[in-house]
Amino acid sequence: MRLPSYFRFNNAPAGRHLTLRLIESIFVAICAMVMHRHAEGSALAAYRSTAVALTIIYAWCAMDANPTPRATPVRGALLTALGWVFCEALAVGTVKLMHPDYEPSLRSFAGLAALTAAGIFACRIARAPGTRVHSVAVVGRGDHCAVLMRNLDAMREPIYRIEAQFETGGEAAAPLDGVQRFSDIAAFVSHLRAQRIDELWLALPLTDEDALHRFIDAFRNELVNIRFIPDVSNLTRFQSGTVDLDGALAINLVASPLNADALAVKTIFDRVFAACAILASSPVLLAIALAVKLSSPGPVLFRQLRRGASGKPFEIYKFRTMRMHAAGDGVVVQATRGDPRITRVGAFLRRTSLDELPQFLNVLRGEMSVVGPRPHAIEHDALYQDIVDDYIHRYRIRPGITGWAQINGLRGETDSIEKMQRRVEHDLYYLSNWSFALDMRIVLATIVRGFVHRNAY
Repeated sequence: MRLPSYFRFNNAPAGRHLTLRLIESIFVAICAMVMHRHAEGSALAAYRSTAVALTIIYAWCAMDANPTPRATPVRGALLTALGWVFCEALAVGTVKLMHPDYEPSLRSFAGLAALTAAGIFACRIARAPGTRVHSVAVVGRGDHCAVLMRNLDAMREPIYRIEAQFETGGEAAAPLDGVQRFSDIAAFVSHLRAQRIDELWLALPLTDEDALHRFIDAFRNELVNIRFIPDVSNLTRFQSGTVDLDGALAINLVASPLNADALAVKTIFDRVFAACAILASSPVLLAIALAVKLSSPGPVLFRQLRRGASGKPFEIYKFRTMRMHAAGDGVVVQATRGDPRITRVGAFLRRTSLDELPQFLNVLRGEMSVVGPRPHAIEHDALYQDIVDDYIHRYRIRPGITGWAQINGLRGETDSIEKMQRRVEHDLYYLSNWSFALDMRIVLATIVRGFVHRNAY
């Protein structure tokens, strides 16, 4: 049974398909020219014209044939490679009709077809989207909830798997094998947290506003994506089914604000920029490491657990700026102005923010981004997420070395809830208005204004 079209809200974005098709089309054009490299005279122009025309046809057809979520990467790559072989055969046939004296070698054609098909297959597999199955918990009741779960369970190649179900009352939906059912919301939240469920689907009527608010509030400190799958059966006529409006009926209530295209752009920029920054600053890094080592006993790098994307912990790297001291369990004391723990070298590094340079290693490791919300100590996260509105959503993306809050003067010690609230508001503004141009603006502002700030101590 086919999943209704409005559940297809996780398709690979069109921009990524366009880039892939353009790469393949360039490859196709090169192969087409190689196939006729021995042509001479007037035939050469005809061969090249035909090759270019067929390349355009291939690109046009391939761009329109975006794979669906049900298509596996291997299947999609194989079909694309076979399509290219067909294009090669069509090219040879067209040229033969135009120039009867053209006598292609069957052996060379077969070898080239196999080689180019393998190349396109490898290209498609290398760039294929991940096939990770997302775990889902469903909230609902009655026929709407039951149909949703049955359709999802019947998919041959699902990208979602139902792990839990919450009954909101009324007529109960038929249970699925292996799906745990809940009626207590506290136990339901605990289960989703313990099992690290990816998404929460609210299959509820449009009129059940109280239930919507209740579940959104219950998961306010969780990084689970919340989607509203409305029950509109009471509003439809003639039972004519659904119309595919590119996922318009699957409403993202709480989800990552950056799509796959945006994350891909950020990742490419992050890796390239971080690699260049480390190479360019390597003499400075070595000099700072030597100065830190000579300034006081202890390691060169300071490491501390921070929360990354989706709340996953990682070790952040900084140059050590304080003398070695024992900290209380679960207690992190922020540096203050004139803090006696800070060394003389450390004071300079903190004032100029040069102590942050090792975080480019975190960027290369995929744990941080060049631009994003600054990560806080895990102990501070536990403190602020219950008292600062929407604090948890800072971790929808990878944390950054610099960010919108930092270039607007919100850096350094956060000794009041108001300061943290303002920082979080700037972080959420960045997430809601992200663009590559905004990232470049933040990077340039950080470089032009320098790393020195009155709140850096």
